[in-house]
Amino acid sequence: MKCLCIFFFFGVLGTLVAHPAVSDELRPGYLELRQTTPDTYNLLFKIPSRGDELRLGIYVNLPEGAHDVAAPRSTFNGGAYIERRSIRRDGGLTGHSIAIGGLSATSTDVLVRIEGLGGFTQTERLSPTNTAFVVRATPGTSEIASTYLHLGIEHILLGFDHLLFVLALLILVRDWRRVAATVTAFTVAHSITLAAATLDFVNVPGPPVEAAIALSIVLIAVEIVNARHGHLSLTARLPWLVAFSFGLLHGFGFAGALAEVGLPQYAIPISLLFFNLGVEVGQLLFVAAVLAVAWLLREAATLRFKPDLVQRTIGCLDVIAAYAIGAVAAYWLIDRTTAFFA
Repeated sequence: MKCLCIFFFFGVLGTLVAHPAVSDELRPGYLELRQTTPDTYNLLFKIPSRGDELRLGIYVNLPEGAHDVAAPRSTFNGGAYIERRSIRRDGGLTGHSIAIGGLSATSTDVLVRIEGLGGFTQTERLSPTNTAFVVRATPGTSEIASTYLHLGIEHILLGFDHLLFVLALLILVRDWRRVAATVTAFTVAHSITLAAATLDFVNVPGPPVEAAIALSIVLIAVEIVNARHGHLSLTARLPWLVAFSFGLLHGFGFAGALAEVGLPQYAIPISLLFFNLGVEVGQLLFVAAVLAVAWLLREAATLRFKPDLVQRTIGCLDVIAAYAIGAVAAYWLIDRTTAFFA
């Protein structure tokens, strides 16, 4: 089950290190429109940057008749190009189409949130193959559920730190029953803190959480090496307990991502539920892919080589993967910690 770790690691490492421009482009853009009067809106557009003074070439195409009522303001901040505008259109935007020009030439998505005067919130997810949407008066429950489900799946599958933590747990835990218990504990834990942070019961600053998540991956990598050398710690004996503890931490990371999109005030329970379900679907897809391909590789190796040789090779690959995962996580830890003082 462990042979796949090397392939997954180098896939992640290649994405993060060898192709930083692609990593930047994978980050979604964000468009927000807040209605201030029946005819006017405040517009916020966050565009992923490609360096200190470069941005992706995507633009908001508003309906005919919409115009700025003040000079637009823009700045680079936190790895994004941020544009703020105040716009007006007689009769408002309801029933009209808004498009993102240039999106079809990229590999990124744009998350859209429109807040109306009555407190109704419309959310959309645009992609290179779906670049426009129609502003609705009152979004339906099914639309909200679908949007936040996709957001949850997208977040976990593009959240390389969360996936690397799950991968490290799979390497540490051999028996499939213990894998099930460990993944369940992780799921329960981050669901608790995701809900608590999103509903403002708990408020934890984002940068320290991101650094702590990287540290949790380093610690699991160390435990893999210790376990393969016969030093069974609490983590190896009770992985579900450690997964639950660190899962509480990762839940705050998920909440930070959800906070960037926001929740419709009239449908908080349904949007929170389906975002969390999306995270779980994405996580289960990842776990299933790792286990399935690892099993196939192990079966193929067993047919060609002696079982004891296969077992020793797996143990060696475990250690190599642990050092590789630990190195990436240590880089993230240093990078995110030094960001406190930038």
